[in-house]
Amino acid sequence: MHNLPALLASILMLCATSWSAVSASSGDPSASTARTSAYALPDFTSLVENNGPVVVNISTKQDDVSGPQDFGAEEGLSEDSPLYDFFQRFFGDEGQIPEDLGQGRSLGSGLIVSSDGYVLTNSHVVEAADEIIVRTSDRREFVAQVIGADGRSDIALLKIDGNDLPSARIGSAADLKVGEWVLAIGSPFGFDHSATAGIVSAKGRSLPSENYVPFIQTDVAINPGNSGGPLFNLAGEVIGVNSQIYSRTGGFMGLSFAIPIEVAMDVVEQLKEKGRVSRGWLGVLIQDVTRELAEPFGLRHPQGALVAQVLPDSPAEAAGLLAGDIVLSFNGKDIVTSSNLPPLVGVTKVGTEARLQVLRSGEILDLPVTLAELPDDSEIVVAAGQVEPAAANRLGLVVRDLNDDDRQPLGLSEEHGGVLVESVEEGSAQQGGIRAGDIIIAFHNQPVTDSQQFRALLDGVKGGQLVAVLVQRGDGRMFYPIRIPME
Repeated sequence: MHNLPALLASILMLCATSWSAVSASSGDPSASTARTSAYALPDFTSLVENNGPVVVNISTKQDDVSGPQDFGAEEGLSEDSPLYDFFQRFFGDEGQIPEDLGQGRSLGSGLIVSSDGYVLTNSHVVEAADEIIVRTSDRREFVAQVIGADGRSDIALLKIDGNDLPSARIGSAADLKVGEWVLAIGSPFGFDHSATAGIVSAKGRSLPSENYVPFIQTDVAINPGNSGGPLFNLAGEVIGVNSQIYSRTGGFMGLSFAIPIEVAMDVVEQLKEKGRVSRGWLGVLIQDVTRELAEPFGLRHPQGALVAQVLPDSPAEAAGLLAGDIVLSFNGKDIVTSSNLPPLVGVTKVGTEARLQVLRSGEILDLPVTLAELPDDSEIVVAAGQVEPAAANRLGLVVRDLNDDDRQPLGLSEEHGGVLVESVEEGSAQQGGIRAGDIIIAFHNQPVTDSQQFRALLDGVKGGQLVAVLVQRGDGRMFYPIRIPME
């Protein structure tokens, strides 16, 4: 027992040391404040209060719709959606709008961009509408006139008869950072002035439906009816226009997309000035440079936009751009992925001379190009038919020379060359994505003239090497990476 005092002394010293450490960490007011602010959520109350009046509800009517209308289908919902049951419960038997309500209806949101009554919304909100009703936060209603609409950007400009209306403060999407808080106000499912918040998930997203808009991706809860409503930053500035969601049910699933406000306001100014939108046009079909394609094109890592096809009578053709070129920058701005190029070209004024930095056969070129106006969508060209196959080559391909019947539907002349893929057997070409009916335009950075020359090109490549094969499928062209099999 004679060691008991020493043991108690050791315990007391240990407790004192631990208490001092805790006191030091928790007693520092600045450290406590930093921890509190790190975990605190922003207060959106003043933001909503100050900016709610600039947001409007938009409803439309279509006189040519007859019979009862399925509200769930109107909002893009399937019968399997749980939201479909919601509309069945609140809008009558089988979720239908009663026939005496008469006309087809759609709901959306909008944004007052000037005090004299100009309203910005999505073009799909007002598409095919016979009457457009704009309702403000103080419950006034206006019949709106469509000044213009642009389907490519999904932006429409409306005009209502009003003066001294509250108008939005326009910010900049270019200053946004991933992870930054943002807030949306709109009318999801017709519930006016609903506010939802989230963060910026990504910037510069390219969606299949629209290549000329670098979308802002957020996790803000956006649902049918939010379309056309504003996306705010914490300073109360509009930095985007809510446009699309990714959903398998018709409801919110965590992926929402907004049009950057710079893109939207550029469209607004053009619609206000001339009622239509013009965009710069380069005249190329492009694709991403994958890891497999980077090697045969001499790149250390994937980057740039790979030119799969140069359209005839286009600015790209006049500038000397070739299929197989990789665009590395446009007017000094780096092209990291192919989706970066179309928005940069689209916002450039028609007639402007732009500078392209291009990688061609290992050499970097600087090409000037004068942009033309983006034309309307071209006609779809049907691919050539197939004939009975013969023996396959080392890639598993059966090819033949093109004839006039093959070239005519595709608008190809004899100078274009190429070989038609009649059939594809199991092998590296099939694994690489080549299909029967494809036309091989170039192989290993060399243009293909006929089947004999193609065979010689193939024979000249060692087994195990990765090559790029340029293929025309329908009216589009794309490079495919093919690994040459070992002998």
